[in-house]
Amino acid sequence: MLTAEHVRIAGVVIALLFAAYGIFAYRRGGWSRFDLLLSLLIAAGVAIVSFVPQVGEVFVRLFGLESRAFALLSFAILLLFGLFLYLLGQVRENSRRNGEIVTGLAVRQYEESYLTAREKIEGHPGEVLIIVPAYNEEGGIQGVLRRIPSEVLGHEVKTVVVDDGSTDATAALAQAEGVPVVTHVVNRGQGDALRTGFAIAMKEAAEIVINLDADGQYKPEELDRLVKPIIEGEADFVLGSRFMGFYEEAGSVRHIGVVFFSRLISLLTGVKVSDCTNGYRAIRVSELHKLNLREDRFNANEIILEALKNKLRFAQVPVSMMSRAAGETKKPPRLRYPFGVFRVIISTWLRKTNT
Repeated sequence: MLTAEHVRIAGVVIALLFAAYGIFAYRRGGWSRFDLLLSLLIAAGVAIVSFVPQVGEVFVRLFGLESRAFALLSFAILLLFGLFLYLLGQVRENSRRNGEIVTGLAVRQYEESYLTAREKIEGHPGEVLIIVPAYNEEGGIQGVLRRIPSEVLGHEVKTVVVDDGSTDATAALAQAEGVPVVTHVVNRGQGDALRTGFAIAMKEAAEIVINLDADGQYKPEELDRLVKPIIEGEADFVLGSRFMGFYEEAGSVRHIGVVFFSRLISLLTGVKVSDCTNGYRAIRVSELHKLNLREDRFNANEIILEALKNKLRFAQVPVSMMSRAAGETKKPPRLRYPFGVFRVIISTWLRKTNT
């Protein structure tokens, strides 16, 4: 028969095992000091409750609950919820570190394959670098690359494709066009692909970096619209806007969602943003270090918010947005997309300014 004494003994054993595991993991280097402290606090809590169950009376009086058992259950649920949030944060942190490794490998590949020793030192001042992130875009990438001009407003244009772990012929088709290609060993999402592109832009010491999707939705012929405000010293960050230009899917459900989130960002920042999910943008390379970019997906909103929070001079220009030329959209289905966008907007807005 299970008695109170048995419960106490079991609680103490569990507490000791939990504490021992925490110390072991910390000594092996797998846990931080915070992880160790958290495990010891939990172990101490379990031991205290096992030996002195009357501690539940504190929560009964504090929160006006009906019984000690219910108070301890409520405390346990809160503790588990806190642990869940902590573990979720750890998962995201590990994902971020993995992304840094993937990006580091890709940038190293670019340096070794496409930069001479002199270029590594001097870079390409005045260059406009086009970054084309691509994941399984074999149906449309060649058509996009062939339309990119070699010069815009008197500045040399160079294109780099960041193949984000494609399983089709995307990388091979881009290389067949004579375009430098770097490859992520695994699919990481457009956010990581752009971070790789931005790192390459800084290695190149280019003047301007432009993001151009590989699906044919944006027109390379409109590059000059994005570049001009930066060249003329009027802006550091230029965002293309379908609502100032042409939108082939005007009036759709997506249209309504983009307008809603654009107004939310405008409200939070005090700056009117007309097209917050537009991926056609230009940034002065010397300002990239100010952007604290963490998201692997839904990154368009993060980039805008980071640019505005860090006082980059902001401009919007009209661009066209067409239906994708080939392939399938990589956006999450149904409600995952709007919920993801909302999460990124709020978390980025709450994030401390990069210093």
